[in-house]
Amino acid sequence: MLRSILIAGGGTAGWLCACYLAKTLNSGAQGAVRISLVESPDIGILGVGEGTFPSIRAALSQIGISESRFIRETQATFKQGIRFVDWVRPAGSPGRNHYFHPFNLPSSRVDGLDLLPYWLLGEAGEGASFADAVTLQTAVADAGRAPKRRGDADYDGPMNYAYHFDAMQVARLLAEQGRALGVSHHLGTIVDVPLDAQGAIAGVTTKELGTLHADLYVDCTGMRAALIGKALGQRFKPVGDVLFVDRAVAIQVPYAQPDAPIPSYTISTAHEAGWTWDIGLQERRGVGYVYSSRHTSDDRAEEVLRQYIGPAADGLNARRLPFETGYRPVQWKHNCVAIGLSAGFLEPLESTGIGLIEMGTYLLAHLLPMDGQFERASTHFNTMMRERYTRIVDFLKLHYCLTQRRDSAFWTDNADPASIPETLRDRLAEWRHRAPHRLDFITDLEMFMPASWQFILYGMEFQTDLSAQRAIYPRTAEARREFEMLRAVSPHAIRDLPGHRALVDDLCATTAPRLAVV
Repeated sequence: MLRSILIAGGGTAGWLCACYLAKTLNSGAQGAVRISLVESPDIGILGVGEGTFPSIRAALSQIGISESRFIRETQATFKQGIRFVDWVRPAGSPGRNHYFHPFNLPSSRVDGLDLLPYWLLGEAGEGASFADAVTLQTAVADAGRAPKRRGDADYDGPMNYAYHFDAMQVARLLAEQGRALGVSHHLGTIVDVPLDAQGAIAGVTTKELGTLHADLYVDCTGMRAALIGKALGQRFKPVGDVLFVDRAVAIQVPYAQPDAPIPSYTISTAHEAGWTWDIGLQERRGVGYVYSSRHTSDDRAEEVLRQYIGPAADGLNARRLPFETGYRPVQWKHNCVAIGLSAGFLEPLESTGIGLIEMGTYLLAHLLPMDGQFERASTHFNTMMRERYTRIVDFLKLHYCLTQRRDSAFWTDNADPASIPETLRDRLAEWRHRAPHRLDFITDLEMFMPASWQFILYGMEFQTDLSAQRAIYPRTAEARREFEMLRAVSPHAIRDLPGHRALVDDLCATTAPRLAVV
């Protein structure tokens, strides 16, 4: 029987997993599975600023944290999508210099009408981007508006959204909530992970507490992968031949004025050997340059970052962060499950890191066999996580391989068909003469739904020729009316929603219970 779970490692991965398992398994009840977490007092948490995916709202609601408390205690702001600048062509080139990946789905108000084919056929009007034509969110975000109103329910609003936050503050909040949910918290530095005769983990040995035992162990030790990698020897599959970036350099930039406007989106700007993220928190920006060490030097990367920030970077320290892109094909072995960076990392683009923590935790909680027989559950878990990583790699590569940039080796190499996975090449070949369809995707294995693929595909100015199929799209008048309605409604949405900073300040001023664990 499964009686106890030990999570090795804290941070966002460890504590989010602990909270979710404790709440889902009702670990505070008599006879329930006990959840414990051990983390080193000496290993710090990177607080460079982090973006999330809209699914984080359901996770936070599930573990009992109110939205105002989350905003107030983590420096959080709202994120309505990502603005991609200079990804299609170099800065200063003729043509549009940015596009938006909104979190809202395309309008589906008209019964059964898919607007994408009609946009491809030009029915939205000349010059209208796909995201502009089918959602209100680009206009709302560009106007500096929040995705919700003060009176909307927690984690709900007219616009779909996620958050930007300080990762260090999030880990502290989750730890506090985890302890309130009954998670046993231990401070100890892991020095050994002994195995039993069958090759499973027999315990986790710490310098301070001796050996801790459980029926199931969750490896949240980050890229060290102390359990799944070092102890159990599960291989890491690199994907650097597809996703070239392997370094980041980051600077925290205070606002010049305390009431400075905060964009409600990540700004991702392409540069000679990678791209910068620019994330607005309540009191500062988190800015970093993600780059390929094969295409530039660390010193040149920091120079590019400081040039992007401008004089505000003078005198500020930069933090350099090496990483390797890839994942472990086997993330559940015997009585050990890897969650977070110990399972894999696919670069910061599109905020997949925390989304994969959520998914791994969700699968673990709902596939967990209470009889302690892990083999069938682990096979199911590994298949779903492996397939999900494979599909995310394709989605991330989509951002790079469609570029028209040929101004540096980094972008030329990214457009080389040899660097594009065969699965993605096949999809792109099909989409030359038909629009992407939901049948191209298996929902339970995808992190990004068809709309996200469409926003990136056509934001990058991919060409799909439907001219030979015009006859099978007869609802032209309905589509034109819907496009016109969306244009007409945008000013009303902007007037109805508060300013982004104003809503954040309002929520921070709200007094909420410290703990909400029911």
